[in-house]
Amino acid sequence: MSRVTVTLNGRDFTIGCEEGQEAYLRELAASLDKRVSEISGQVGQIGDLRLLLMASLILVDDLRESDGRIESLEGQLQRLRHENHGAASLHAEARTRLTDQLNRLAARMERFAGAMETGELDADDDEILSAQNDALAEADA
Repeated sequence: MSRVTVTLNGRDFTIGCEEGQEAYLRELAASLDKRVSEISGQVGQIGDLRLLLMASLILVDDLRESDGRIESLEGQLQRLRHENHGAASLHAEARTRLTDQLNRLAARMERFAGAMETGELDADDDEILSAQNDALAEADA
C-alpha cells in the first residue's frame, strides 16, 4: 500500500492508497481543494470540518444531478434505439416492395422481348408503347 500526502485548505494530509493510484488520488484531492477554496472565498474560514461538509454536500448534489442527466440520456438512447428499430423495419419492407416491383417489371419486359422476337408484336404497334408506359409507371410506383 502506498501513502500520498495531499493538501486541503492549506493543510497537509497523508492518505493510504493502492499502488499506482497515487496520481489519481492527488488529482481528486486537488479538485476537492479547489471546491473548498471556492467555498472559503464565499463564506470565509468557518473551520475545516464545516468547509469539508459544505464541499461534500455540493459534490453529492453534483453527483445526483449527473445521475439524473445520465438517466435522462439513457431514456433518450432507449427511445432512439426503438425508433431506429422501427425505421429499419420500414426500410426492409420498402426494400421488399421495391424488389417485388422490379421482379414484376423484369418479367413483363422479358415477356415483351419474347413477343418481339417471335414477331407477335410489331415494333410500331401502339400496344408496345402502352406496355412500355405501363412498365415505366409501375417502376415509378
